[in-house]
Amino acid sequence: MTASGVQALHVALRALLDPGDEALVLTPAWPNGSSIVAMANAKAVQIAQPLSGERYGVDFDAIESAVTPRTKLLLYTSPSNPLGWVATEDDQRRLLDFARRHSLWLIADEVYDRIHYGGQEIGEPVPSILRMATRDDAVAVVHSFSKSYCMTGWRVGWLVARADLAKMAAEFNEFVVSHAASFTQRAAEIALDEGEAEIAALVARLRQNRDLCRDAMTRMPRLTVPNPDGAFYLFPKVEGLTDSFEFCKRLLFEKKVGLAPGVAFGAGGEGSVRLCYAAGVEVLEPALERLGAFLEKQEIKS
Repeated sequence: MTASGVQALHVALRALLDPGDEALVLTPAWPNGSSIVAMANAKAVQIAQPLSGERYGVDFDAIESAVTPRTKLLLYTSPSNPLGWVATEDDQRRLLDFARRHSLWLIADEVYDRIHYGGQEIGEPVPSILRMATRDDAVAVVHSFSKSYCMTGWRVGWLVARADLAKMAAEFNEFVVSHAASFTQRAAEIALDEGEAEIAALVARLRQNRDLCRDAMTRMPRLTVPNPDGAFYLFPKVEGLTDSFEFCKRLLFEKKVGLAPGVAFGAGGEGSVRLCYAAGVEVLEPALERLGAFLEKQEIKS
């Protein structure tokens, strides 16, 4: 148990990496992973995930080419922030085979695992690498109560890993934050026992929001809008855009709409923007109208 999902990721990466090591990171991704690698005086080698049609994938040729004698691990996020991408069972099988062949650690950030639109039932977890890995595999999975259980401010996460890493991470965690607060751990226990109905309602609402936003954005000029399978983000590509930070700044100042620039999420992110659709419809609908008007009337400045 850790004091947040990012704490679980932090202790896992810091326990594994020595100065000069390299970590392969699938991006665009939440930037904290690459930043923690840098904190360990290691190098984050970012591998952009390609967009094919309406879905992002994994460039397996690129990750094979990126391996060097210093490579220690590969980090990926499923469901992805900001892509909404969910690793298929075939993706995970190939990632696990890659890690085994090169004797690398495979780190999966699965904090959005219950916010999944592709299962047979609402809120069904995404395919987890834990279901494929053996106890001897160099695999670790990061989880959090922040997303699926809406406990962002409570800061409770957990790490599942091979026994040797779990032991190191637990010892390291003791010297960083000691432990997750006892009352938040009790809240997390109740969430696990009683939270299924709430998760189903949350995912149903988010799926409606996803469809509302994607339907509106596909009708806007210059946008290519992938269809996310999980999390609560859209990551549309904007035709001709080469400075997403400036684009988002202008949108904020001129239309009072806040989107995240794709460049913030690493390699492959520039030229896209991230929209979070976890807000209420009363927020999303006027924001979409303003975004559409902005794209209609404004030239995109590079």
